[in-house]
Amino acid sequence: MAQQLLIDKLLQTVVNRGASDLHITVGQPPVIRLHGRLLRLETKVLEPEDTVALMKSITPQRCQQELQEVGGADFGFAFGDQARFRVAVFKQKGHVAMVLRQIPNNLMTFDDLGTPSVLKKLILRPRGLVLVTGPTGSGKTTTLAAAIDYINQHVDHHIITIEDPIEFYHTHKKSTINQREVGVDVPSFAEAIRRSLRMDPDVILVGEMRDLETIEAAITAAETGHVVFATLHTTGAQGTINRIIDVFPTNQQEQIRTQLSVAVIGILSQALLPRIGGGRVAAYEMLVVTPAIANLIRENKTFRINSMIQTGHKLGMQLLDDHMFQLWREGQVEKKEILIKANNPDELAAKIARAERGLLEDEEEARERGGEKGAA
Repeated sequence: MAQQLLIDKLLQTVVNRGASDLHITVGQPPVIRLHGRLLRLETKVLEPEDTVALMKSITPQRCQQELQEVGGADFGFAFGDQARFRVAVFKQKGHVAMVLRQIPNNLMTFDDLGTPSVLKKLILRPRGLVLVTGPTGSGKTTTLAAAIDYINQHVDHHIITIEDPIEFYHTHKKSTINQREVGVDVPSFAEAIRRSLRMDPDVILVGEMRDLETIEAAITAAETGHVVFATLHTTGAQGTINRIIDVFPTNQQEQIRTQLSVAVIGILSQALLPRIGGGRVAAYEMLVVTPAIANLIRENKTFRINSMIQTGHKLGMQLLDDHMFQLWREGQVEKKEILIKANNPDELAAKIARAERGLLEDEEEARERGGEKGAA
């Protein structure tokens, strides 16, 4: 019972302090991630029996079995009505360890997140593949939850989500939402997508496109008149297209290029940065697939996509590095933080250096003008 109290106390700390993650492993106290930094809690160093007891206090039986059989398991669970957690339990050095990611109960909106405004239009289109990409922990799940909620509030659609595990819980508003968990409600992503086509969906959310079979199923669903959301761990729109094509055998790549050029309607790529003064802010890259960009995908000229994004500003497009530069100019983020996450750090560093020089020159000119006035 003491362990149940202990896990509750730890989770309460995570919720109260607004931490994103809780790490539990043998040989150190519990650790939380706060605004991107890891902090040790001032409690006892965990022994092997502590981590086992903590794991048992929250892990469903089927996941405990999976932990024994394959060395790890993932599941979601609710901490009362305060928050949900996505939990990874795993073995390390023969001991049990856990990482719990907090999923806030209140859904954030597009306005809260500062996503590009063109995204609202894209997701209400009758069909097509919308990809949300970025490294782990860049907020993809939060953005997708906001997208689902936006549709749920504005149109009467049937939305099916396929997740591993289910993270945000949605209630039916204007839309009907069915959320299926891989491993609980359905055996695999690919199987779930294929089956969902018989369930009269308007929108299908695919938690992750992990393999060739899932990617094929998602593209087919998008082609046959559904809006499909999916995530990938890629950075930048240009890299995302190449990554999908590279999953396929060489003899299928040309056909996939053609299919993708028709299926993909937009790619949002994101990165989370520590905000000056606390909290975090997201930077976004947005690609809207125009006929010209569809041609580049089809003709294997993806290297030209970035310059098309730069010139597509009127259509709501933006490059990640340009958005990060803007956040730096506005004083929201530090220079070193954006250079770590940039797609082209050298170019961005040069642009920042020019801007810093420009600002200094402006100040000097102003001072000189002030001096001249004084002399006159």
